[in-house]
Amino acid sequence: MHHLTFPQRLATFRPGPAGQLVIGLATALALALAVTGSGRLTAQVEGERGIAPLATTTDIQVGGIEVNTTGKTAEEAREAGWNEAQRKAWEQIGGAKLSDGQIDALVSAVVIEREQIGPHRYVARLGVVFDRAKAGGLIAAGEGGVERSRSAPLLVLPILESGGVGQVFEVRGLWQRAWANFQTGASPIDYVRPVGAGGESLLLTAGQASRRSRLWWRGILDQFNASDVLIPVARLERQWPGGPVKGTFTARYGPDNTYLDSFTLTAPDERGVPKMLNQALVRIDQIYAGALYQGVLRPDATLVTDQSAFYAALAALHAAAAQAAPLDDGAPVVVTPGATPSATPTAATKISTFTVQFASPDAGAVDTALASVRSSAGVQGAATSSIAIGGTSVMRVTSGGSLDELAAALRARGWQVSVGNNALSIKR
Repeated sequence: MHHLTFPQRLATFRPGPAGQLVIGLATALALALAVTGSGRLTAQVEGERGIAPLATTTDIQVGGIEVNTTGKTAEEAREAGWNEAQRKAWEQIGGAKLSDGQIDALVSAVVIEREQIGPHRYVARLGVVFDRAKAGGLIAAGEGGVERSRSAPLLVLPILESGGVGQVFEVRGLWQRAWANFQTGASPIDYVRPVGAGGESLLLTAGQASRRSRLWWRGILDQFNASDVLIPVARLERQWPGGPVKGTFTARYGPDNTYLDSFTLTAPDERGVPKMLNQALVRIDQIYAGALYQGVLRPDATLVTDQSAFYAALAALHAAAAQAAPLDDGAPVVVTPGATPSATPTAATKISTFTVQFASPDAGAVDTALASVRSSAGVQGAATSSIAIGGTSVMRVTSGGSLDELAAALRARGWQVSVGNNALSIKR
């Protein structure tokens, strides 16, 4: 009987559909690595994303003012248009009654958003910037003329829902651009606007708004030096290609994605969408300002509850140690009838703070590590000081024992511990 040798069997072997797919993918990957090299493969955070926000000044800017004026010459028509824009802007911010010359003295700049100049006509959309140092005292601060303070720093997470997809900084979207171009100097809200480049596009996503973990939110807010988060949502619906675009805008805030208010606007076509978004942003700013004045828009206390409890407990320990210090070892022990005599008073527990590094492939790993460390023997408290999703995060751990005792307690919880200089590295 004739038997096929091993090379002959390979020559006659034909893989099935699944095998052909695996071989094709492996071949494509090998070809990509050979052509570009493993170090030059495009990273997930690269690409055209991120829009730097305009520099925020203390000046008061009012934009989107439409003017349509005439004159004997083009220059006269333009001057009349600028004067009209300044009057409208001054009325819009609640300024006192002044003449055109007095208003002009308060203006530091006129921003031309769009203009058309004819021999005797001037049609434009302008913005007017008032010097706050000159105009601040002449503007009604609010009901009763009482000056209102600005809010705490609030992180902005602008979510755009279009075509059934939610996005924030994955691409350079129109909603992100509107927020980046918004002049916040005249707003009572202290907006913290991320650029959206690099790792920010992975950290701040549309799914982040539905996350409830206070530990996760605290880590993000600490990176941007913010106290809470604002979530303005823009949902665009296109009636038909080239037709009207309906926008539904919702103002939300806080780690629980709390609803404040919503409204709808309509653009005649795609070219009108940027203008609609700018108008919506102004109204959303007014919603947030109204919520601030009503006392609704306040930083969520649960974002700092754990830290407050920790510092309160630490202060109580210090107070107890101070009270125990004057005790005299030779003083008689007073025994209350019916009570168990106490032993010799023990020294106050020494509290030490250590740095612990741990792997954090996802948000769940951060919460799990914190919960495990906090439940370890001798640990008084633990809080993250740096979060790196997909890398190594850092937490500060307060313990009543030494570094070696903390390492032993973590090993008892199933961690592999490496001891360094006043620091530990743990992993599963």
